[in-house]
Amino acid sequence: MTLTPERADSLAAALYDARLSRVPIPPLTEADPDLTLADGYAVQQGVVRRYLDAGDRIIGYKLGLTSKPMQEMLGVPTPDFAPVMASHVITDGAAVAISDYIAPRLEAEIALVLGADLEGPDCTALDVLRATEGAVASIELVDSRVADWRIKLADTVADMASSGSIIVSGRVVPLDDLDLRTTGMVFTRDGEVIATGAGAAALGNPAEAVAFLVRTLHGLGDSLKAGSIVMTGALHAAVPIAVGETYRAEFDRLGPVSVRIV
Repeated sequence: MTLTPERADSLAAALYDARLSRVPIPPLTEADPDLTLADGYAVQQGVVRRYLDAGDRIIGYKLGLTSKPMQEMLGVPTPDFAPVMASHVITDGAAVAISDYIAPRLEAEIALVLGADLEGPDCTALDVLRATEGAVASIELVDSRVADWRIKLADTVADMASSGSIIVSGRVVPLDDLDLRTTGMVFTRDGEVIATGAGAAALGNPAEAVAFLVRTLHGLGDSLKAGSIVMTGALHAAVPIAVGETYRAEFDRLGPVSVRIV
């Protein structure tokens, strides 16, 4: 780490306040160009602590940078991640106010709901499949508290992996005879197809993405608990949104999930 604990906490406060005020801040790496991945997670922990102190709770995790094109764009070899807070979960079909965010975009994803705890340094995709209660159709609303999305890796990690909210279907589909890699998705805006994808876009297999998360959390002294929901990564490029639009992601076997922008 290059940051002192005091500086990390100061940056966490700035990001947390930016989310509440919806006024973005300059990139952290602009003032501190040598910020490391470890610095980013140290700041993230400070942001999470503020949510918890305000009475929120962690209900799962989100993974980002799970596709090779996104990793190459930011020059990183691995995904990033952040906790998902209970207050950031939106019901399927609900209306979302764009004014509640700074620069929101949408990504369709496969989410996994765990039926058993997962932990350890050697967690595999097979371990994840055995521990998973089922898969869920989901949409992630990503947002950045960094002005104009001018992010480097440390910026997005610090900023809760650029999380905003998640929209999840109420239907949990068991993994029996379901190949997550080939589970296809069609994403529409007001009925018009704007993106397609399949589970393999998430680190080759959404279960492998979760295994990566478990192994990484182990190194931090943490694990995934039964009941956790894990957003496994975008299946397409993020889509900017506007008031009056309705988005729907239709997944093979998992069914649809939708959100209205107001």
